[in-house]
Amino acid sequence: MAQTKSLDDNIRLGDDATKVFKIAGGIGVVFLLVSFGLGFTAGDKLKQFLHSYLLAYIFVLSITLGMLWWVALQHLVNAKWSIVIRRVAELFASNVALMALLALPLLVPIVLGNGSLYEWANPTVVAADAALKAKSSYLNAGLFIARFVFYFGFWTILARYLFKRSLEQDKTGDRKLVGKMAVASGPGMFWLALTITFFAFDFIMSVQPHWYSTIFGVYFFAGMVMSVHSTLALILMWLQKKGRLVRSVNREHYHDLGKMMFGFVVFWAYIAFSQFMLYWYANIPEETQWYHQRFDGDWKWVSAVLLFGHFVIPFFGLLSRHVKRSKKLLGFWAVYLLAMQWIDLYWLVMPSMGTTKLPFSILDVTCLVGIAALCIAGAAFQARNVNLVPTKDHRLERSLAFENI
Repeated sequence: MAQTKSLDDNIRLGDDATKVFKIAGGIGVVFLLVSFGLGFTAGDKLKQFLHSYLLAYIFVLSITLGMLWWVALQHLVNAKWSIVIRRVAELFASNVALMALLALPLLVPIVLGNGSLYEWANPTVVAADAALKAKSSYLNAGLFIARFVFYFGFWTILARYLFKRSLEQDKTGDRKLVGKMAVASGPGMFWLALTITFFAFDFIMSVQPHWYSTIFGVYFFAGMVMSVHSTLALILMWLQKKGRLVRSVNREHYHDLGKMMFGFVVFWAYIAFSQFMLYWYANIPEETQWYHQRFDGDWKWVSAVLLFGHFVIPFFGLLSRHVKRSKKLLGFWAVYLLAMQWIDLYWLVMPSMGTTKLPFSILDVTCLVGIAALCIAGAAFQARNVNLVPTKDHRLERSLAFENI
């Protein structure tokens, strides 16, 4: 009965996918061209552009990688409840190759030896700094590009493999494909953990290369997973507003997404406190300077916003079972948490501009809209001729009948 129900549901985006692709793609191109025009020039404008672009890039990439991680996790643990949601995550995870292309504005200055964003990329600066010189065997343009190619090569291969096997299952219904995807997800999760950790070191932590944290990758991961569950909830709500998956996705599925949002709010707070507490206790100047900068000037207010806005407020806001089972309330908290994730990444990246004032710029908006719109267009392009539900997965009936305890 549940299987018939899924087949009766509207599980194709169809013409709406083409419409979203054209509109979002157009918006993305226009906003990125505006961003390049405003910022990709010499001097301080270039510095602001690169910081704003990095902020937008890692925000959108964290969601894209989160989708890939989420898909691999569902296969690895043989999850049943999430089958009906999985295809949506697969569509967005397939944007990894697009994100590699969108990294070019960050990579080109590194190759050219411009230190406006990453000071270790400038040979003159490195030669005059003993700490940077000591780290130059890792932080240099050649190895940075090589690691970038490895990260995105692996992510693209894994995303493509899981997506193709899932689409193949739609055609053949072959149960062996479930095992193949699970087998690939085992080592896939191991390498995802390593590559995401080192990506966070390379692209975010090395913006201020004198500071280091061995837990930084986990910190980035915590915000990433919180964001991906928030994004999934919002996408599903939009699809249902458009008349898709109306009967397939129900409050039980939203409830589980809400539980994951709540859980990773707590996990993020735990990791953030662990990192801060260890540096505060050790009180080593080269370590505490990073935090001192973020408790100075206007940055202390951003730190306060993260403490209360990223943990205390959503902790109590998402605690209730009723909230997780209400689309309107859960939708509000999903948007709220994505805003907090952006503020968190802003807090990580922007102090490296060296000002105690908050360096807000129109580029923060144009870069974010441009990159996000292109990724929406990429997912819509992939969705044109595929089902939004893996219809021949033999576990689909259990996903449709899923109930929370």
